[in-house]
Amino acid sequence: MGGLPDPTTVVTRPALSIVVRDQSEREALAVCRFPGREAPGRENIAEMTVVLALRCANGVVMASDSQITDGGRGLSYPAQKLHSLGSHAAWGGSGSRAVLYDVEQIFNAEADAVVEARDIGHALQERLLPVFKRHYANFIEDVPGQKSAGTPATYVLAAGYAGDVPFIVDLDPNGLVGHYEEVGFQAVGSGSAMAQQAHALLSHFRMTERDVEYGVVAALRVLDALDATSPSVGAPMDICRITPDGARHFNPDEVEDVSAKVKRWVELEGQALDQLFD
Repeated sequence: MGGLPDPTTVVTRPALSIVVRDQSEREALAVCRFPGREAPGRENIAEMTVVLALRCANGVVMASDSQITDGGRGLSYPAQKLHSLGSHAAWGGSGSRAVLYDVEQIFNAEADAVVEARDIGHALQERLLPVFKRHYANFIEDVPGQKSAGTPATYVLAAGYAGDVPFIVDLDPNGLVGHYEEVGFQAVGSGSAMAQQAHALLSHFRMTERDVEYGVVAALRVLDALDATSPSVGAPMDICRITPDGARHFNPDEVEDVSAKVKRWVELEGQALDQLFD
């Protein structure tokens, strides 16, 4: 047909982050992006997400990216991953959105009971394991016509202060609890291994001995490192600064101010390296 391309031709373009408002738009976009064929299965999409917690001398920082990757349709869109857990803590999760929705309802209703519990890890188990088991029991792994399925496997990470005592606790898909107050860092999500590596590269800065404001900058720098390596990790980044006085979630302008400090940090490191052989 004249100069028109073969209708079966698929033009490859760089990955895009697309804001969608409802399920019908997601379906339409999936058809547009993959003309003449089904959207690729989850195994063909590089998915990554991360939620992290960092302890400093006088506070705790939680941070996350805000990109949700719909592997079945090849779309990514922004969504909140970091949430309040009462007035002195925060939590985030990675995995099934259905499971995390139920977790959010529980935390909204019982935040104080969780944070004030004698053992916060056990409090998480008591409330969340029934949710995990219910979703696992009702999960249909083999669906006709669908090459691959998602999974209800979900990680939950919570951090903050119980009185004057900081905590960093996670719950994995098997229901096991981990405590990371002494370690001073933990990350969950498919990007957690890279986050751990990025944090290790900053370990000589001794964030556990520094003011929490340094931790805020370090947390964003770790996320920036993941943003540079994966198209499915991206802004806007969420940051929560937590001290014994309370938790404060940063607004977009405040995150931009932190980003400027990260840029200055990188520039100062460059200047130090330039002078190494002087």
